[in-house]
Amino acid sequence: MSQLTHTPPHEPVKSEIRTSAAGLHGLPPALEVSAVSKTFTQRRNSTPVLNNVSLKVEQQQFVTILGPSGCGKSTLFHIIGGLEQPDSGTVSMNGEIVTGQRGEISYMPQQPALFPWRTIEDNVLLSQEIKGAARDGSREEARQWLGKVGLAGFERAYPHMLSGGMQQRAAFLRALLAPQELMLLDEPFSALDALTRSEMQRWLLELWEENRRSVLFITHNIEEALLLSNRIYVFSGRPGQVLHTVDVPFPRPRREEIADTPEFLALKRQLSQWMREEQAKSRV
Repeated sequence: MSQLTHTPPHEPVKSEIRTSAAGLHGLPPALEVSAVSKTFTQRRNSTPVLNNVSLKVEQQQFVTILGPSGCGKSTLFHIIGGLEQPDSGTVSMNGEIVTGQRGEISYMPQQPALFPWRTIEDNVLLSQEIKGAARDGSREEARQWLGKVGLAGFERAYPHMLSGGMQQRAAFLRALLAPQELMLLDEPFSALDALTRSEMQRWLLELWEENRRSVLFITHNIEEALLLSNRIYVFSGRPGQVLHTVDVPFPRPRREEIADTPEFLALKRQLSQWMREEQAKSRV
């Protein structure tokens, strides 16, 4: 199932586990990162963060970056979103180079980042307001979606009145209703307790199956990555680079029960081994 690609001794060994991952109807990828590198320099100290990173998110695919802490995943998100400039390499969306351009993606951070003085409904509409698209029709659509995600009756509530999981649902809905097609999700469930996180994974899986937005997702949770993703990129420790590419072979729609199958458990063990190897290198 695994095909190893041999490289010279000074380069890390990269592997690929693949099934079909062709683009949708021949369309260009929603996102293509090509040979991106980044080093931060402060006074005389230089810290390489990303090294020659290339990856793709095909149209309507859910793609995950999995890697140890500090491997440059969030920096890559900042580069994709135009908040940081790469030292080299390019970012393309739908076949057009957009390196350094802002406003091209919908983004959900680790924390809900809801404005405390705005109602849940107004928080959800924020990205549309920024783009100048919030109208009466948008507000009605937001109310319908709040009902779909279990927040009916909380439209005029304020963030402090909601649980952590409910706040995350509102934050995800804000990203989902943004005009941009590509969504970047940066460990959105990392601050939740285990039970709430499991519920949110199940909720996100069902919602994504219904809408099929193009998503690039960051997580440290291997089971979460396998359950949600079409493709997983495994990053090395700093400076981050793609060591392994896994095209997840399980059919959709997916259910939680798939996590008990031998095939799922075998992939989980392989990913766990790769992650342990990278963590061990960071301790040397």
